[in-house]
Amino acid sequence: MIGRLIAFSARNRLLVLLATLMLTGIGIWSLINTPLDALPDLSDTQVIVYTEYPGQAPQVVEDQVTYPLATALLAVPHAKVVRGFSNFAVSFVYVVFDDGTDLYWARSRVLEYLNFAAKRLPDGVTPTLGPDASGVGWVYEYVVLGAQRTLAELRSIQDWLVRYQLITAKGVAEVASVGGFERQYQVIVDPQKLQAFGIPLDKISDAIRASNQDVGGRTIELTETEYMIRGRGYLRGTDDLGAVVLKASPTGTPVLLHDVARIQLGPDERRGIAEMNGDGEVVGGIALKRDGADALNTIGNIKTKLEQLKPGLPDGVHVTPVYDRSELIGRAIHTLTRTLIEESLIVAAVCVLFLLHARSALVAILTLPIGVLIAFAGMHALGIGSNIMSLGGIAIALGAMVDAAIVMIENAHKHVERLKPGEPRGAALIAAATEVGPSLFFSLLVIVVSFLPVFALEDQEGRLFKPLAYTKTFAMAGGALLSVTLVPVLMLLFVRGRIIPEHRNPINRVLIWLYRPVIGAVLKAPVLTVLLAALALAATAWPVSRLGSEFMPALNEGTLLYMPVTLPGLSVTKAAELLQTQDRIIKSFPEVESVFGKAGRANTATDPAPVEMTETVINLKSESEWPAGMTIEKLQAEMDQALRLPGVSNAWTMPIKARIDMLATGIRTPVGVKVFGPDLHELERLATDVERVVHGIPGTTSAFAERLEGGHYIEIT
Repeated sequence: MIGRLIAFSARNRLLVLLATLMLTGIGIWSLINTPLDALPDLSDTQVIVYTEYPGQAPQVVEDQVTYPLATALLAVPHAKVVRGFSNFAVSFVYVVFDDGTDLYWARSRVLEYLNFAAKRLPDGVTPTLGPDASGVGWVYEYVVLGAQRTLAELRSIQDWLVRYQLITAKGVAEVASVGGFERQYQVIVDPQKLQAFGIPLDKISDAIRASNQDVGGRTIELTETEYMIRGRGYLRGTDDLGAVVLKASPTGTPVLLHDVARIQLGPDERRGIAEMNGDGEVVGGIALKRDGADALNTIGNIKTKLEQLKPGLPDGVHVTPVYDRSELIGRAIHTLTRTLIEESLIVAAVCVLFLLHARSALVAILTLPIGVLIAFAGMHALGIGSNIMSLGGIAIALGAMVDAAIVMIENAHKHVERLKPGEPRGAALIAAATEVGPSLFFSLLVIVVSFLPVFALEDQEGRLFKPLAYTKTFAMAGGALLSVTLVPVLMLLFVRGRIIPEHRNPINRVLIWLYRPVIGAVLKAPVLTVLLAALALAATAWPVSRLGSEFMPALNEGTLLYMPVTLPGLSVTKAAELLQTQDRIIKSFPEVESVFGKAGRANTATDPAPVEMTETVINLKSESEWPAGMTIEKLQAEMDQALRLPGVSNAWTMPIKARIDMLATGIRTPVGVKVFGPDLHELERLATDVERVVHGIPGTTSAFAERLEGGHYIEIT
């Protein structure tokens, strides 16, 4: 069958070339439209249920919100893990689904169960779903700066101007604000005046609510014109608030709100702050990529929106990026693309050197890019993006892809050598291709089949390695197809002119001269050869036993993430002071480009961090600007030593790696110990003991036990 296919291709050269051009066009289109990212998205399908319960302590939130929601969501179909976190005034419930579950199907199922669970919650508490973003969706972070603007003004610009513009960018799921002050109208009542006028406290909120509304009436017709009736009642400032009528005195004099309260415009309570370069607090924003969106295109859309927004910003206000994943994507793809080009050039050079016939070498060289484009067509069809793993699969396949063409060409050269002078070569070339074509085709398919076990991997392992297996399979399958269709046609076109016999190639002669004594020696002593091979295999046992294990190799993202924690109960003011001190120390290192620190959480369901947890993004300069001998490991160690502050436990990672670790384990490090039990006090004691023991394990850089207790309360009984 393969022989007939080779003969058919040789007879229909134009048809084969047209089909190849069509495949090449499809491959180029797929290459242009394939999503780009640094790593495949390793996150599980996850739905976040976010609930606010203003003013309530964590234990109250746990008992009245988190526990009822978590127990109700345990029954959601295909949910494998339900995690609940209770912080001051907010609850987070993470529902993690089985591998392969569609995100929007999962969100609809969670909504169905929330309809039932919401009935068990306190009045006025409404759970909401988090954004349809993956756990590694934080692709772009920025700060809004203005020299003559207060933090409250900058936060208003971020919330009401910048955020709404960026949320319209294609691929963006949410834009979260962090830092600064959210302005609000504050009514500070005087209890003695309330008592004197006989006004209950709930009357204040009822009166404000009733006075802050527009109402509509019917229409009337006057002088052939229709007029719509409306009552204007929205409150537009502190003066309007002060004029709200609470009651009338016995003499008919109205009691107004400003008679019993002080009204002011002030900041809302803060649960998150942002700081930059140790220079003081700033207002920041975080853009989250929608699940499945192209990260590079999404970031490009965000930058386009920011450029369009520039003319509309107030004077002196500008937006500065502090984390841009497109830089990492660009570096990773550029490095791998350069490696692929270098590998292709080496393969081409080897073909020319061993064949000593440039036109024959073109047969093998031309099949390489076409095979790669076929792989990209398969990637696009299955929705696989270009990243380190998928392009790595193509890099692995390049050598084997060209091997079939080289063997077929060498066999063709042998057949041509045996021809008489002037005898036509066409039949000999087809015979040469038919002779080895079937074996080459099936040998490539055997390599494809060898990767089938990779497709059986599940969860994070599958999401990490399947792109590599798919692209290698597509490339090898494309190479196998080309070896029995395009290669015979190209041989008929390019294998012309004088063919140098193999024994006259100086490189081949040297290699054969070296090879023959070796093969002769091992054949004369087969037992000794097998024993030496067995000893070599046994000698690897000790070094293999000393090797460590890691889920995936460390990726130098070019950006560090510093994540220290302190004990619970840290005030926002002290957190801001500590954050500024840490950022100033980090910025003093000459290798650092910029520092953006966040203490507490941003206004997004994807960030459950308490005030005592800090996340500092450290953008590094190019390594060419670093002092001689400096490495990222050494830099991290020096920073860690400089940042050893009392009561602070340091942790170092990188942004993408941190998100992957938190998704996999529910904590911020790749290794953790979970302690279960009914007594919170005993759990904390045991966790502290574990922390002390783990600190002494070789290789541990930091260990910290999450404190379940330790918050400070003023209790009224």
